[in-house]
Amino acid sequence: MTEPRIDRVDARAYRVPTTEAEADGTLAWDATTIVVVRVHAGDAVGLGWTYADAACVPLIENTLAPLVVGRPVVHVPARWQAMQHGIRNLGRPGLVSCALSAVDIALWDAAARVLDVPVSTLLGRVHDAVALYGSGGFTTQSETELAKQLHTWVHDQRIPRVKIKIGESWGGAVDRDLARVYVARDVIGEQAELYVDANGGYSVGQARRVARRLEDRDVRWFEEPVSSDDLAGLAAVRAATGIDVTAGEYGYDLPYFARMVGSVDCLQVDVTRCGGFTEWQRVAAVAAAANLEVSAHCAQNAAAHVAVATQNMRHLEWFADHDRIESEFFDGALDPTGGQVRPDPTTPGLGLTLKEPAVEKWAVRWP
Repeated sequence: MTEPRIDRVDARAYRVPTTEAEADGTLAWDATTIVVVRVHAGDAVGLGWTYADAACVPLIENTLAPLVVGRPVVHVPARWQAMQHGIRNLGRPGLVSCALSAVDIALWDAAARVLDVPVSTLLGRVHDAVALYGSGGFTTQSETELAKQLHTWVHDQRIPRVKIKIGESWGGAVDRDLARVYVARDVIGEQAELYVDANGGYSVGQARRVARRLEDRDVRWFEEPVSSDDLAGLAAVRAATGIDVTAGEYGYDLPYFARMVGSVDCLQVDVTRCGGFTEWQRVAAVAAAANLEVSAHCAQNAAAHVAVATQNMRHLEWFADHDRIESEFFDGALDPTGGQVRPDPTTPGLGLTLKEPAVEKWAVRWP
């Protein structure tokens, strides 16, 4: 039997405005850019994507595509290795890794479609479903807006875990941070788990003091209390609190995660940044060797497939922005109602189809 080969790889960027102003502790934004990749192999078309700058498009089409076109599509790790070798002089972290991730995801989707199996099966499924938590709670929200979002997740969609942003203005609004935490606990009740994300907004001393107040409201997850680059600082906060201290979403290569495992209680991984499904599996192994679980950061309709194929999996971040975008962009998007998702074990690939005409209005036009 002749193995199907990769005919072409194309990419396109779309800039999707937010519905209202959004911010966390250290950044504000009014739009999100998604770069969508398609790998064509005979009749199969694999989809992948990353949330990164439109500059990924020429990198994908001019640098990564030639490294995989003409090669067998089902041997994805070999294609990943060729791309990894080909970007040596470009530097792995940042946009290069985002581009690599998007192509890798599309390759796995194409390979699974060729073989007529779900991506989760091809990766080696070990769980029927993966737990998730609602994520949003932007610092730009009023208390009324925050309460409405949390009520929808917990009481309407029955999601028993939620996360809000704190660390507003680089740690300059601690009183408001804590007031929003108290509102959140009042809205969700005592049974739902409450998480917070400071996006690196606090100093170590601030984070330790804030952690003591968070313990009073039974907060279970303190994400990036200090910069994720400050491994000693993360470890210091971790030593001072019983709340799980977490980080890892800005990991672009394996050594990053290997350095971080001693400083956190749970390792976060973004499949659209770390190097795709191929690198995710190696990251999960590094975490397992340190007796840690991993949690998926965003891009949930891709991450769900590798999540159910990861033994040491904790949960999946169901990020509000990406939920809106992926539901707009893809037929077949998963539904978070009930607090877990279960990728269809009978649908080939990721089970997604790009709604190309509907999303054309957001396409980025190159000069």
